[in-house]
Amino acid sequence: MFAKLSEIKIKFAKTRKNKAPDGMKGIRLLSATNRHVESVGMGNRMSGVLVESERLAYERDGFTIRRGLFSREEIELLGTTARSDHALDQAATALDDGEGNRVRLSLWNHPGEGVYGAFARCRKLVDSVEQLLGEEVYHYHSKMVLKDARTGGAWAWHQDYGYWYQNGLLFPRLCSVMIAVDAATEENGCLRVLKGSHLMGRVNHVLSGEQAGADRERVAAAERVLETVPCVMEPGDAVFFHCNTLHCSAANHSDHPRWAMICCYNAASNNPYKESHHPSYTKLDKVDDAAILETAGREAGGVEFLDIEGEDASAKSLVDAERET
Repeated sequence: MFAKLSEIKIKFAKTRKNKAPDGMKGIRLLSATNRHVESVGMGNRMSGVLVESERLAYERDGFTIRRGLFSREEIELLGTTARSDHALDQAATALDDGEGNRVRLSLWNHPGEGVYGAFARCRKLVDSVEQLLGEEVYHYHSKMVLKDARTGGAWAWHQDYGYWYQNGLLFPRLCSVMIAVDAATEENGCLRVLKGSHLMGRVNHVLSGEQAGADRERVAAAERVLETVPCVMEPGDAVFFHCNTLHCSAANHSDHPRWAMICCYNAASNNPYKESHHPSYTKLDKVDDAAILETAGREAGGVEFLDIEGEDASAKSLVDAERET
């Protein structure tokens, strides 16, 4: 049922990571005018599962939680597959959180045909992201956060756009969706967000350990005026959050693991102006929600994992920027 390490090769060539698989190629860069026209036109056709109050919460607060987006059977399939996926385990990079703890993370650019891809491409997820962004989106990357019991480290306060900005993305037109594989509690280091912080715009980022962290003085000021919300979730719940929303998580000091899959999407009109370790516009082939359970019995992921330490230039660019100043 599950992939063997020898069957899924972890490839490190940068050019392979930036190119879409055969049959999924296509790059488009729209002008600001065309971007607006397309967003308005497609906004009338968006048909995700989110209700109006959830969409408004995303616009106002920078995040919204959809309870039970995925069924018990779907999330159990994802969890069982991921924990048995030796390739995912071997590809995981351990990042220091600046406090001596380490967070393990596996990341891939293109969704693939297995269970990981079925989650990232299913209509109830992708259509909902398109609801929030008001236009077509493509898969920017996905990752599995492996915050194990007693050992999983923290994530410093940061914005995703704080370092994705370095990848040639002109606009903060991205959305991430964190899917709870395990229950997420305050004890095991659940995601924490600063409500409304996306309205601050992009904050300067520096290295905190081996992670990109937002400017601490500005974060401290924001914490005094904005509410910190712990995103406590049950398996199958999902939180949608804006790429400029400040978020963090504490270390896992509990006896329970907290694994989560995060699917990240970029607006089709926001094609990066330069190449990076993440892909340019690649048309996303959506699948029906039923496709998730239909992957049972297939190989685990069918994805190419990214060599984060060797290929992720975002953190390096922060170091270079500090040296220049």
